[in-house]
Amino acid sequence: MRFVRGLCCTCALLLALSGVARAEGFALNEWSARGVSLAGGLVGRADDVSALAYNAAGITQLPGTQLMAGLAFIAPMGTIDADLLGGRKHDTTTKPATFLAPHGFVSHQLNDDFWLGLGIFSRFGVGNSYAQDWVGRYNVYDVGLQTISFVPTVAWKINDIFSVSAGVEVLYAGFYMGNKIPTMQLTAAGPSQGSDNDLQLQGDGWGVGAQFGLHMRFNEQWSVGLAYKSQVTLNIDGEVEFGRQGEPNLLATMGRVPEARNCGANATVQLPDSLALGVAYRPLDELSFEVGAVWTRWSTYNALNIYMDSGYASLNDKAARDGLNLNASVEYWPLDWWALRAGVSYETPVLNEKHADFLMPTYGRTTLGLGTGVKWNELTLDFAYAHLWIHSMDYGQTDASGLLAGPGSPSRITDAHSKNVVANIYMFSVGYSF
Repeated sequence: MRFVRGLCCTCALLLALSGVARAEGFALNEWSARGVSLAGGLVGRADDVSALAYNAAGITQLPGTQLMAGLAFIAPMGTIDADLLGGRKHDTTTKPATFLAPHGFVSHQLNDDFWLGLGIFSRFGVGNSYAQDWVGRYNVYDVGLQTISFVPTVAWKINDIFSVSAGVEVLYAGFYMGNKIPTMQLTAAGPSQGSDNDLQLQGDGWGVGAQFGLHMRFNEQWSVGLAYKSQVTLNIDGEVEFGRQGEPNLLATMGRVPEARNCGANATVQLPDSLALGVAYRPLDELSFEVGAVWTRWSTYNALNIYMDSGYASLNDKAARDGLNLNASVEYWPLDWWALRAGVSYETPVLNEKHADFLMPTYGRTTLGLGTGVKWNELTLDFAYAHLWIHSMDYGQTDASGLLAGPGSPSRITDAHSKNVVANIYMFSVGYSF
């Protein structure tokens, strides 16, 4: 009954928040306050219930029933520096916004050998918004991808050293995007440019994958973890709506833009699989270190193609590169009830400059995490802060639709790059042991 009560509480909280959960970036790892302050260094440690996201095999270290829930507040900001036709320059900063990423976990020990768990967290997310009249509006002015994964898991303690886990991931995603459509009308004097039309795309969908974990605790000092998350094929169905429906547009008759007719739309996105490794060392009971790496096969994200029922298709090559995240962390308990934490990570660039767009103005990132935690009897409370330095993207060679000036393009941008792109993350987690 304790497991059932904990499961119901966790699901209720996460479902209430998931409708507004958004985060800057594409791949997320804001899965617990402790994990964020340790820069993801919970694959080898895996010694609290948020291991259900980092390395679920580690829950075999947890007695009884464990419950955790919390929320991340993610505040991104960045600037696009654009060169325009005629030699002018134009800087645009994203609109200030704070996005939410919830998490919740519950585990229960069935006996000496088996554990059950449920993790609910966001693995992917994008959130960027620009002024509707900015120079890159023909590419995008507003975009959001929000996901929530439900991962029921079973873990088996094979012996005192080896534990394994397996889980089924059911992923829900909501997607929206807004961009401007240039118009051209035929007048007595010939073709004449009209005011921009507005295009809004909204949709959602489901995907299914799997997650597997391995935890090896060799002795009181050393432990190693491996965690694999499979690919998820995401099928999104939605609708396209125009600000002015039915408006004649010569560019639409030429096939350069969609005709202004509300219709259905669909897209298929291949979300990547990943493999994480963590090596943890605990020289003292109150002190631990971990180094780790996460390889993500972003090369499976090769296109973002949107097909409209009107017959128009928005085809966008991506050809992303596989990515590597390297991290290191330290945790110290100066008192039995108080912990101090710090972690740093570096992520290699994954977006291809030849197909880059303004949906994600990023080219790798460096993260510093800091945090603290307290425990009182069965209750734990963790806080974290992380600062992300997001490396600049150069758009000078991209072929993304509506981004650079050229034959048939409405854009006036000749070159562009992102700058001063950062994100601040504030996070808390509350845990309880039954």
